[in-house]
Amino acid sequence: MISKGWKKEPLDHVAQIQTGLAKGQKTVHHPVQLPYLRVANVQDGYLDLTHIKTVTVDQSKVTRYSLQKGDVLLTEGGDFDKLGRGAVWNGSIEHCLHQNHVFAVRPNPEIILSEFLSMLTGSSYGKAYFLRCSKQSTNLASINSSQLKEFPVLYPPLPEQKAIVAVLSMWDRAIEKTVRLIAAKEDQVSWLRNMLIIQSEQGEWKTIKLGEVCSPITRKNSVGETNVLTSSAQHGLVSQLNYYNKSVSAENLEGYYLIQRGEFAYNRSSSIGYPFGTIKRLDDHEQGLLSTLYLCFALEPSAKCNSNFLLNVFESGLLNRQLRSICQEGARSHGLLNITKSDFFGITISLPSLPEQNRIAETLNGMRMEIKLLKSLADKYKQQKLGLMQKLLTGAWKVQLEGACR
Repeated sequence: MISKGWKKEPLDHVAQIQTGLAKGQKTVHHPVQLPYLRVANVQDGYLDLTHIKTVTVDQSKVTRYSLQKGDVLLTEGGDFDKLGRGAVWNGSIEHCLHQNHVFAVRPNPEIILSEFLSMLTGSSYGKAYFLRCSKQSTNLASINSSQLKEFPVLYPPLPEQKAIVAVLSMWDRAIEKTVRLIAAKEDQVSWLRNMLIIQSEQGEWKTIKLGEVCSPITRKNSVGETNVLTSSAQHGLVSQLNYYNKSVSAENLEGYYLIQRGEFAYNRSSSIGYPFGTIKRLDDHEQGLLSTLYLCFALEPSAKCNSNFLLNVFESGLLNRQLRSICQEGARSHGLLNITKSDFFGITISLPSLPEQNRIAETLNGMRMEIKLLKSLADKYKQQKLGLMQKLLTGAWKVQLEGACR
């Protein structure tokens, strides 16, 4: 049932949908080189313009693929969490184009606000629609322009849209402030880790192979565990169900590795900031399951090695040079970096005395806990915003024009 005064119409009745530029076009008679936005630039509710690439395009096609201020940028797909995510283009880069995996939606300003539409598509209402009609594979989902055009847009009169945007923008500012603080703290940790671990390696530090202090885990799921984990570069080993809002694992889980709290897993897929994969420790669950594509391992009980110190070594990027040399020896398998179990456990690490490890780990751990608390706060803000979005953007709750809920 639609709230009084609200309307529901297909997206292409209230906006124009512009598809993007496919790279690699062969016929370019009058070439010009211009900046363009990729999926990596379009985040959930904001744009990351840190790295902008350029593309060569024929002059005759520039207008066709150019962005305009107020365009709502939406991603075609990717991981489930990337489906339909988007943000409003503010025109900060002149003559900017967009690639074919990013849709530019141009709202009719007399009907709907760009900010309101962006919030609606990013709400649980919007994401549920995109997920429902998307083409899906194991971990990926995508939508096409026809499905996007049919997206049922719920919207009130413009004054109420403005009031809703004003309320939700307060949460956006709180989230943004917390995210900036997290980034600053992470920079501090990286600097301190560099000082304590990378630059502190001296003669008294002992160099050993990783396999001397760690052993592989191959235990299978014989206990009926159902908590399937996934490795997130930002959040570590997390529940797949919570991360994707659905299970993307096989029905039969008996063949999965069973890992327990304090044990490690190496994900051999590259990601932003982690070109040679991520090594994460299970900290937030007593146990869980991982695909056999992961390399799982545990610290030997008798090893003179602090687990927190080892975790910081993994986070420092110290192993990248060795991993790079291993990767150069072969191609990818299953989309993963070509690093075998024997290669991985043959990597060398440097360890100071155990008391020194404990001191370094304690110093860095205090800062890591601060970051964890800030991330938890940011997640709470995001959950509060999602709850508000569900109520406000569907008309379940009304907002007075001055922005107060009632």
